[in-house]
Parts: sequence; C-alpha cells; structure tokens
Amino acid sequence: MLRTNVNNWSAQEIWHTYIQLPQAEAAFRIHKNDLSIRPIWHQKAERVQAHILVCFLAYALWKTLEQWQKRAGLGNSPRTILEELHRIQCADVIIPIAGEAGRELRIRCIVRPEPEQAALLDRLGLRLPERIRTPRVA
Repeated sequence: MLRTNVNNWSAQEIWHTYIQLPQAEAAFRIHKNDLSIRPIWHQKAERVQAHILVCFLAYALWKTLEQWQKRAGLGNSPRTILEELHRIQCADVIIPIAGEAGRELRIRCIVRPEPEQAALLDRLGLRLPERIRTPRVA
C-alpha cells in the first residue's frame, strides 16, 4: 500500500511514479559521484537556472554515453570510456605567412588517437573532426 498527498491521480499513475524513484535516486548518485557535481550557492535566479541546466546536460550526456556503450557491448561504465578518451589531445599548428612579418595562420587540429582510442571510437560509432574550428589568421 502506498500513501500519498496527491488526490487527483489514479492508482496506476501513483504506482508508475513511485517505481521511478530508484531511477531518480540513481541519477542523484551519478551527479554526486561520477560527475562530481556539488551544491553551489548562487545569489541570482538566472545563475541557479544556468547551474541546473549545466547539471542536467552533463547527466543527459552521461546517460547517452552509457546507452552507446551498452549498444556497442562495452559494458555500462561511462567513466572508463571517458578516462580512455580524455587523453585525446588537440594541437595548434602555426604557419608563418610568407612576406608578412609577425603574421601567422593558426589551425587547431586533433592529434591522431592511439590505436585503443581509435578502436573505442569506432565501436561507439564516433568520428573525430580533423579540425576544431576554421583557421585563424593572427
């Protein structure tokens, strides 16, 4: 028997909501443990809303990665995937512009992933871009 203060829901709606409780508790555990999100005290309402949005987006990305990982047969721990992929780096390639002293072309490129990382990206169905943004002349 469940007791509630909600009077305008059917028994089925109450039960459906109640059985989602473990999922909500698991989400909070992920926020606290895996994403290392802690309470932050903001003074302005828009900052509170922005903080909630960032936390929600982090959780949504975490759950998406978890689903991709399961679909690829790679277990169910996004932390291990992130630990492997966080070592992928980007580098700035700086090319001096001939005839223009002090001017250069800066291209931000992603370093080629190691074989294990490339295999992991392939299993997840992800492709790295060659460049992060368009070249910039400085």
